[in-house]
Amino acid sequence: MFLGTHTPRLDEKGRLILPAKFRDELAGGVVITKGQDRCLYVFPTPEFHRIADQLRAQPMTNKAARAYSRVFFASAHDEVPDKQGRVTIPSHLRTYAALDRDLVVIGASTRVEIWDRTAWESYLADSEDDFADIEEGVLPGGL
Repeated sequence: MFLGTHTPRLDEKGRLILPAKFRDELAGGVVITKGQDRCLYVFPTPEFHRIADQLRAQPMTNKAARAYSRVFFASAHDEVPDKQGRVTIPSHLRTYAALDRDLVVIGASTRVEIWDRTAWESYLADSEDDFADIEEGVLPGGL
């Protein structure tokens, strides 16, 4: 499970050093793709395959599943982190998420998310006030 918030920087070659506490689980390979809210999702390869299987199980007549699958798979980039735990974020993904030098990398349970630092701070400021009201619909039965 991925947890926590980290603030790495993107180097001049578009590489990100993954947070040390995530490296062991991601060492076997990652898939980076467009996420929702203009961030990037980083999945360990087995988790990406699990999600791919779920999407493949949807009927091709499901318009929303087709649209989601197209963006999800067409933007996906797979690679194995190097010995320093670095991954390259392709330019089309950096553009999509408006990534500059300063990033925020968060653990989001089964995935890692990469955000532009300013975008993350804005998102967090907008959503923290609603956080207390969300629990009932998201966690059936509550905490």
